[in-house]
Amino acid sequence: MSQDAADSLQGPLGRVSIKSAVEDTIKDYLRLLEDEPIDDLYAQVLAQVEPSLLRQVMMHVGDNQSKAARLLGLSRGTLRTKLSKYGLS
Repeated sequence: MSQDAADSLQGPLGRVSIKSAVEDTIKDYLRLLEDEPIDDLYAQVLAQVEPSLLRQVMMHVGDNQSKAARLLGLSRGTLRTKLSKYGLS
């Protein structure tokens, strides 16, 4: 891997990016599945990742929905809907 390619995988402060961490995790998960049938991987990933993202962001901003919505690039209404959907409100 070239240095430019390696640099593009790094996030803030030289840490591994979210993208590369997610790709590694999904690759490992698919390898563990082997030949097990699965037909809703996209829904499963969203159902597990989205609430974790929302929970961590809310903790980061001290449960301030306005700050969380801004950080996530969502409207406050959309954030409230998502928090309620996952029982995080």
